[in-house]
Amino acid sequence: MLTATARAWLDSALAEAAARAPAWEERFVTAGRHCGRPDADEARILLLRAYGAGPDTLTRLYHHGTAAERRAVLFALPDLVTGPEALPLVEDALRTHDTTLLAAALGPYAAAHLTPHAWRHALLKCLFTGVPVSAVAGLADRAADDIELARMLADHAAERTAAGRALPADLTRVLALTAAAEES
Repeated sequence: MLTATARAWLDSALAEAAARAPAWEERFVTAGRHCGRPDADEARILLLRAYGAGPDTLTRLYHHGTAAERRAVLFALPDLVTGPEALPLVEDALRTHDTTLLAAALGPYAAAHLTPHAWRHALLKCLFTGVPVSAVAGLADRAADDIELARMLADHAAERTAAGRALPADLTRVLALTAAAEES
C-alpha cells in the first residue's frame, strides 16, 4: 500500500497520464525521489498501466532507464504486451548480473514467452546468482516433465559436487519438480 505522500504524488501523475501529457514520463523517472524507493516500483507500474505504454515506449524507457526503471518496465510487461515483441527486454535483463533485474525478468511475461531453451538457462542463472526460484513465474508448470532441465540440473549438481562446492538450496527443489520427467 502506498504512503499518503506517494499516493498524492501518484494521483497527480496519473492525472497527467490520463490526459496523455508527455510529462508522465518525467514522473516515471522521478518516482523514486517523490515516492521513496519502497513505493517507486508500484508507482511506476501504475503509471505505465495508466498510460497504456506500448512496446515502443516500454523499450525506450527500459533502454534509457536506471535499474529501478528497467525493473518496473519488466514487472509491467504482462499487463501491457500480449505478444512476444518485448522479449528483447527480458533477454537483455537476463544477460545482466543485477539480481533484481533477473528476478523481475522471470515474471509472468517470461513464463508465457521465453522459449524452453532460454527459460532453462535463465533458471540456471538464478541458481548461479542466488536469485530465489520463488521469483520465477510458472516454475512448477514449466519444470514439470522437462527432461532436458532435469539433465541440466543433474549436470550442474555433479559439477558443483566434483568441485567441492555446496549445492544451491533451490537446486533440489527444482530438480524435484522435474521428478516426473526422470521417472518416464
